[in-house]
Amino acid sequence: MSTIERGTPTDAPETVYRWIGKSVPRKEDPKLLTGRGGYVGDLTVPGMLHAAVLRSPHPHARIRSIDTTAARALPGVVAVLTGAEALAHVNPMTAFCAEPVPQHAIAVDQVRYPGEAVAAVAARDRYIAEDACALIEVDYELLPPVVDPVEAMDEGAALVHDTLDSNVVFHRCLDFGDVTGDFARAHRVIRRGVRWHRMGAQPIETAGAICSYDPFDRFMTVWSNTNFHNFLPWSYAGMLGVPNNRLRMIPATVGGSFGSKHLINKVINIAGALTKATGRPVKFLEDRLDNIAANDNVGCDRLYDAALALSEDGEMLGLSLKIIDDYGAYFQFAHGQHGNALSQPTGPYRIRSLRYDVSCVLTNKVQQGFFRGAGADPGNFVLERLVDAAAEELGMDRVELRRRNFIAPEQFPYKVPTGNVYDSGNYPAVLDRALALADLEHWRAEQERLRAEGRYLGIGLATCQERSGYNASEWWFLYDQPPLGATSTPESVKVDIDATGNVRVEIGCPLWGNSPETVVSQVVAEELGIDPADVAVGYADSTTGAVSAGPGGSRLTIMLSGAARGAATTLREKMIRIAAHAMEIDASDVECADGAFRARGAPGTSMSMADVAMRAHLFMHDNPAGESSGLVETHTYDHPYSTPPSADRTDMGVFYPMMSHACHIPIVEVDPETGVVTVVKYYAVNDCGTLMNPALVEGQVVGGIVQGIGAALMEEYRYGEDGTLDTPTFREYLLPSVHEVPEIVLEHVQTPSPFTEYGVKGAGEGGRLIAPTAIASAIDDALKPFGARVEELPMTPERVVAAVQSAREARR
Repeated sequence: MSTIERGTPTDAPETVYRWIGKSVPRKEDPKLLTGRGGYVGDLTVPGMLHAAVLRSPHPHARIRSIDTTAARALPGVVAVLTGAEALAHVNPMTAFCAEPVPQHAIAVDQVRYPGEAVAAVAARDRYIAEDACALIEVDYELLPPVVDPVEAMDEGAALVHDTLDSNVVFHRCLDFGDVTGDFARAHRVIRRGVRWHRMGAQPIETAGAICSYDPFDRFMTVWSNTNFHNFLPWSYAGMLGVPNNRLRMIPATVGGSFGSKHLINKVINIAGALTKATGRPVKFLEDRLDNIAANDNVGCDRLYDAALALSEDGEMLGLSLKIIDDYGAYFQFAHGQHGNALSQPTGPYRIRSLRYDVSCVLTNKVQQGFFRGAGADPGNFVLERLVDAAAEELGMDRVELRRRNFIAPEQFPYKVPTGNVYDSGNYPAVLDRALALADLEHWRAEQERLRAEGRYLGIGLATCQERSGYNASEWWFLYDQPPLGATSTPESVKVDIDATGNVRVEIGCPLWGNSPETVVSQVVAEELGIDPADVAVGYADSTTGAVSAGPGGSRLTIMLSGAARGAATTLREKMIRIAAHAMEIDASDVECADGAFRARGAPGTSMSMADVAMRAHLFMHDNPAGESSGLVETHTYDHPYSTPPSADRTDMGVFYPMMSHACHIPIVEVDPETGVVTVVKYYAVNDCGTLMNPALVEGQVVGGIVQGIGAALMEEYRYGEDGTLDTPTFREYLLPSVHEVPEIVLEHVQTPSPFTEYGVKGAGEGGRLIAPTAIASAIDDALKPFGARVEELPMTPERVVAAVQSAREARR
């Protein structure tokens, strides 16, 4: 069982707030912990049918015929749809790529990965729907599976899509700075080949939706656990074949996402087709087999050929990354994860040039999408592997090499080679605090003691970035002519104070597992001088006009803080004007505190919030001339600092500037004979700017570290040589449990962002972005006596044993 030691935040912001920075209890907990969260699985609509899907067992095959006769005849079955039949009701799913890679929720003509849907059934209950799926007969003509991404690039390789000339769906090589010159001047070039395998989010509740279509007014209502119900409703409308003004997307509690529920196009498309076909509401909630095999978003799957150029004294000069990225069968989000990675490819170091060469390759696997880290996670891994290798080859201490190359605190804001800007940081302070916290002398002594007993302890080190608060340009700037060159990632919040002074807030994002209600309550309470417990928070559907780019890229604390503060301060200033008019004093002499509007220096002269609110709502003639009635304000907050990319793409612009940072030091023990890795203890020092709520940040970082343990040691989608998914259940796809989680010691340094409200940065991905890299470093350290190196994740027991054996054979 994991225990957490809470450290004391250091380097706290100078501004003293009443509620910002306090561990206010989570507003979301009571309903979630008592089973009242309102997940898709909890929702029922009168007359609702239930859907199930028949999936292909083959990775690549042509559909010769589908016989649904027996399924349609089963009592309780209302509709059966094949891919071709579904197209009478819905359209292909929205894709955000420029390449001709159409995708259907139910396959038409061909299946392109194991688990792709070939038919869908709507029935009285899920049991009948599943039984009906078992009665459907499909005649397949098997086609050659494309499994290995390197072989998929060969000129004569079988094609995943006949509409393309090659499985390399996208390639681009970009130089930022004088890469050639820096490598020519280098005293030493460190080269490594690194492999990062695909993983998935595995949410507690899988993707789900209820779609209900009214054919008379052509109106579709969708209840779902997508993250993006208020960001891209027009894309759902186009896919579902209804006008955008006749679509209502209602958010359910998401039930875990980590990026995997950004769109859930397949689920919504299938439920939408079935409700149109039946005239009744239809619920489709993936079962676990559906979700593992065919969810919308699995993580990236990359091979790196990487090189780091250094001067004789250890100065990092240039970085070269040649990447083959296995995207699976479809290109849904195009190369967005590489846009993400380009925000921080040089990490916390003063590397002055970068070559980024990426090939996006299609194979017969479920498609890549966004998963916690979104492409920056393997970037951290490959960079830190190079830095550790450089320290070893140069004969330098790995701590000293990092310290020598850190961006100095006085150099911020700092522009990295790609054009992105880092807002603030104090990387030496984070490193120093982590080293002191971990007490390395103790662990080095323990390492020597255990080695004498034939046991192998490893001490890891990773100093990595967590970009936060993305701008939309990252999705498309690798294209010269993007299909949708968006530049906005807005977030809106509506604050409403009723005539009795009660405060209500409506937000456009869903409840995705974090704490949006708590955050906006703290912000509104801070600005209005009330208690966060007195703020009621609700969620806006897509017909309210709310806009939200949703959770993703560790952005929502930043964006909700800006939107909530904007709305709350506008209302506060209006109430100050009304109160000042009533008290016959100047507005500059009125302060808002403790739920009242008081005359400065005159404690007895004040008005309660309720008194001012009543005047605002019902006493127009008693208020300042021209002051509108009511107290409601919607504020839309867009990206606080971004710039467009240059036309020649030698500068990608500022697109991810709120840069959090952390140093992780895990302690592991490795059994070289069995390959078992045990994480003994874990130290982390995190800097995400001003801590909005320390308890919430702690939950995010610790949860991310646990997820990172899975990424480092066990989580992996595995496909056989024949393209079969070898990890279709949790018996094969392994997840970390309490038994794998050590004691985690967490502290914070705070360097506020100059770009955001209150100086906050994101913290949602920090643990996950850094833990796999840090644990790899620890395993590498443990295996030093054998000469084994860690260049692949996850390091499963089989891979650990193989690495040790390979090192032994090389020495012989």
